[in-house]
Amino acid sequence: MWRDETGRSLADYPHPSVAVDVALLTVVDGTLHVALHRREGHATGELALPGTFVRIDERLADAALRALRDHLEVTGRSPEQLRVFDDPHRDDRGRVLAIAHVDLVDRGVLPTGTETAAVDTCPTLAFDHGAMVAAAAEHVRARHRGSPDPAGLLGAEFTLAELQGLHEAVAGGPLPKDTFRRHVLGDLEPTGGLRTGVVGKPARLFRRAGEPGQPPV
Repeated sequence: MWRDETGRSLADYPHPSVAVDVALLTVVDGTLHVALHRREGHATGELALPGTFVRIDERLADAALRALRDHLEVTGRSPEQLRVFDDPHRDDRGRVLAIAHVDLVDRGVLPTGTETAAVDTCPTLAFDHGAMVAAAAEHVRARHRGSPDPAGLLGAEFTLAELQGLHEAVAGGPLPKDTFRRHVLGDLEPTGGLRTGVVGKPARLFRRAGEPGQPPV
């Protein structure tokens, strides 16, 4: 066992517990929402993000997946590390470092009955999960300011109106039509198809430029 110059091992020093929490965002009725659950055990009944303590032999990514599976019954995702929340007083059980994760998913990924809340009017959550939700929302919004539908929620092809509707839902408000289209068109390719079966003139279909497996237009 390793010991330092004073003869102490790592176990002899005070050390924090490590937890992961996942802000799983989705769009519900044209608004950016976060998936929540009701806690059991400590802080029973409080709304919270799905989270868990990291096991001694576990990677952070695996702990995040376990939290999604155990609390929301969601599998098959790859949440991205967001940031560390390290306020010494963030958890009344003791010193806990929390590594927040974020993912943006289609509403259909969430099981029926999953409780969600709009990120901009989120109710009071356990611990500092409200701050995590705010940070996750800004992260997702920044990604959408940089590229069209970066999470691929619209599928392989979409109309410009559908794309703008998604970006407005994520942004939390309307976006000027002409400005939005000028901003995104450089990152899109027309598919040559039309969206039919809708009211009005059929709309042109687009895809994200450089999508793997897509032939050039």
